[in-house]
Amino acid sequence: MKIIILGAGQVGGTLAEHLASEANDITVVDTDGDRLRDLGDRLDIRTVQGRGSFPTVLRQAGADDADMLVAVTNSDEINMIACQVAYTLFHTPTKIARVREAAYLTRSGLFDNEAIPVDVLISPEQVVTNYIKRLIEYPGALQVIDFAEGKAQLVAVKAYYGGPLVGQQLRQLREHMPNVDTRVAAIFRRNRPIMPKGDTVIEADDEVFFIAAKAHIRAVMSEMRRLEDSYKKIVIAGGGHIGERLAEAIESRYQVKIIEMNPARCRYLSETLDSTIVLQGSASDRDLLVEENINDADIFLALTNDDEANIMSSLLAKRMGARKVMTIINNPAYVDLVQGGDIDIAISPQLATIGTLLTHVRRGDIESVHSLRRGAAEAIEMIAHGDAKSSKVVGREIGKISLPPGTTIGAVIRDEEVLIAHDNTMIQSGDHVILFLVDKKYIRDAESLFQVGLTFF
Repeated sequence: MKIIILGAGQVGGTLAEHLASEANDITVVDTDGDRLRDLGDRLDIRTVQGRGSFPTVLRQAGADDADMLVAVTNSDEINMIACQVAYTLFHTPTKIARVREAAYLTRSGLFDNEAIPVDVLISPEQVVTNYIKRLIEYPGALQVIDFAEGKAQLVAVKAYYGGPLVGQQLRQLREHMPNVDTRVAAIFRRNRPIMPKGDTVIEADDEVFFIAAKAHIRAVMSEMRRLEDSYKKIVIAGGGHIGERLAEAIESRYQVKIIEMNPARCRYLSETLDSTIVLQGSASDRDLLVEENINDADIFLALTNDDEANIMSSLLAKRMGARKVMTIINNPAYVDLVQGGDIDIAISPQLATIGTLLTHVRRGDIESVHSLRRGAAEAIEMIAHGDAKSSKVVGREIGKISLPPGTTIGAVIRDEEVLIAHDNTMIQSGDHVILFLVDKKYIRDAESLFQVGLTFF
């Protein structure tokens, strides 16, 4: 696929890295020559320096025969105009734009071919807000992913000493919970993947990914670790787009405080939010944290745009008694360094957003793509089509499907029913199938399984 990416920042660079490794023809456009040189040195891609909304620059990038334009510059307006130019002059089939400003997103009818022709809108702030909200809803989870509009969820937890299943074989999960159906999709032990089998023994500190119907998630979590009490008191450092949206989403159910440096932004937040307490000051101010009883906080969330400020305020809050800390880290190189120590969960906005983009790039009928373990693994929701003659999966039992190495089917969602995958589960046309891949080099093989043969048409 020939793809033009506008913007060589964190999101654009991460996307280029993912797509270049999957044999796509990638061109990245940016005004910053140094960024482009850095990307060009590391990846097998073309780069063009210039403003992405200019027709001449788009033509130079290959817009005449591009399959897709992904506009993820820091400017909403440039992203929208670039999509308009690509539609009007080059008839680009698929146009994806990052739009951050809520004032644009709330206007219905603005993004269609009669107005601004954007096929897919990406709002990283909203994606990250939803990501954090799910983590708050499941204390103790490292990652929570929705499938089929929330009917099923994939949850990552760290197995702890004292968990009922630690030291036991996976097949005993069914004996512990005879009325709950679940499947362990993968286990990461000392950062290496283990393909789970019935006789696999769960060890303390294993990172366990399991899938179940939403109603059963808490029950399964309790088998891996002692269930944590629900959060009540939440402190957010940073009142930007993510901090504001998160407070707005959770303030009706939790006691929320926001710490924000900018006095004008504080006034805006206090007028906009209902019950959230807004404090003007620095989240690294020890006296302020003492005054606001940080030792009583169930969770401290560092959500500013400054990685160093986020890390330092999180470490300070943890040292002063906050029960759990989560931190946004924009530099992917920092994520592995900080997670799991004093910082409980490090969140990469780029990796949280990348799945939304990959959903529209991959082959086959893909409902959603989710990046796991900082991009090392993926969970994909694919829709099965065809019949036993035209499809490699429809009409077949899961145990008889030849899956690529390191790939498991976790669940099948059929209409409103969540069917946890077993060897004798039969896949039907229209099923939403949840695949878990611990090795991304087999993604193309997994996608080809779900592509319909010519006999279907």
